[in-house]
Amino acid sequence: MSDLSVREFVADFFDSFTREVVAGGDAGAIVDRYYTPDVEQIADGVTLDRQRLIDHLRPVRKNLVAWKYDVHEAMRSGDRLAARFTVHAEMRRGRTISTEVYLFGELAPDGRIRRTTQATREVSAR
Repeated sequence: MSDLSVREFVADFFDSFTREVVAGGDAGAIVDRYYTPDVEQIADGVTLDRQRLIDHLRPVRKNLVAWKYDVHEAMRSGDRLAARFTVHAEMRRGRTISTEVYLFGELAPDGRIRRTTQATREVSAR
């Protein structure tokens, strides 16, 4: 997979996941389409399993009105994925938050995410 197609994979993965989350529907079914049942997502030292990831979607649905993912770098080797991207999130009350994400992950053979470790930093807000 070329660097460009890996960047496209990352952008498409998170954009389509976010689109489905915001649109509503069964949060568990949405998570299961994108993540394995044994998912472990560690972001800034906080670990989310499948249920905690589902619970995290409630405030996202309530507050997020628009988003954009800018994938700056992405690499994949077998089932391993590394990416640096910025997510720009427009919140219901008009605030826009831009967060840079450094992600290292493991994919299942079907392309779902099994594990990620992420470090984030807010790069702008208004």
